Amino acid sequence: MNWSTLLTGFKSYLLLERGMSQNTIEAYIRDIGKLQSFCDSTGGHLPGSVSTDDLRLFLGWLNELGMLASSQARVLSAIKTFYQYLVMETGLEHNPAALMEGPRLSRNIPDTLSVPEIQALINAIDHSKSEGMRNRAILEVMYGCGLRVSELITLKRSDLFLDIEYIKVIGKGDKQRLVPIGGEAIKYLNIYLNESRIHQSVKPGFEDYVFLNRRGSPLSRVMIFLIIKDLAKKIGLRKDVSPHTFRHSFATHLIEGGADLRAVQDMLGHESITTTEIYTHLDKAYLKDMIRQYHPRS
Repeated sequence: MNWSTLLTGFKSYLLLERGMSQNTIEAYIRDIGKLQSFCDSTGGHLPGSVSTDDLRLFLGWLNELGMLASSQARVLSAIKTFYQYLVMETGLEHNPAALMEGPRLSRNIPDTLSVPEIQALINAIDHSKSEGMRNRAILEVMYGCGLRVSELITLKRSDLFLDIEYIKVIGKGDKQRLVPIGGEAIKYLNIYLNESRIHQSVKPGFEDYVFLNRRGSPLSRVMIFLIIKDLAKKIGLRKDVSPHTFRHSFATHLIEGGADLRAVQDMLGHESITTTEIYTHLDKAYLKDMIRQYHPRS
């Protein structure tokens, strides 16, 4: 079979059997498209005739082009899934990707904000402006619940169970989870929804979305980014902050405060505990204090 026919079937497989989100599916198809382009330029191999050596040459080619190791690993993951699909659906006897190993990835410690820095950002919000209370609620929910920016902008009013202090979140792969929500986030969500948002006209079809722009439509990822950048500039914060920084800070502060790693994993919506473990780094000053306090030679 040719690339086009197989990619069409692969796309349906990812959607119907793997339950992947549209963004993830499109990323997988783009990555397999890179392999197809490479094969077309080096002999016109069809998917069934690609060898393990061909895949190694392909990854080497991506590396020479300057692709980051993390991006190479993502491409290889798409290729492995593609060939697993071919083995199941077309009877392909040999899986050339089965024993392929991805590039070693360095695990960078995520940037975090301290509690005073988060409070300073919140204090910088101008509540006299029409969007002030909305922005306050956004920051309180991001930090209070550890949401991804995509989860924040698609949060629905029907997903809020504030009376029992939970919200329902639709995460990666359209997977649902319940996340506890604290008192401050509840307080400012209620003020925004009941005192600010009720005076805003809403575009038809978007009535259930929590956070809206001035035109009554859901906020974009870029808009959330710009809100945070503007606040950081106001307080002279030199750190490179983004919506994800609040998620990092949420996880780090919980774990450093003694929260169970499995509980944090559930709240963040991580499939693997190893993803959550990157948040177990501790403040260097805290480590020094521990050594001074408990080490017999200190």
